[in-house]
Amino acid sequence: MKKNSRFIKSVIATAKSELPALPWQRGGHRAALIASRGISLAKPKAA
Repeated sequence: MKKNSRFIKSVIATAKSELPALPWQRGGHRAALIASRGISLAKPKAA
């Protein structure tokens, strides 16, 4: 159970916060993290 305690604490803290980050709001942060790793995001193909 100790292995998951950090995850559980973060989930509880996010749930208690008034405005948890929604997936579409994290796009800029996620893109910055991926860019810092040197991995490029695949661009979706046009239909």
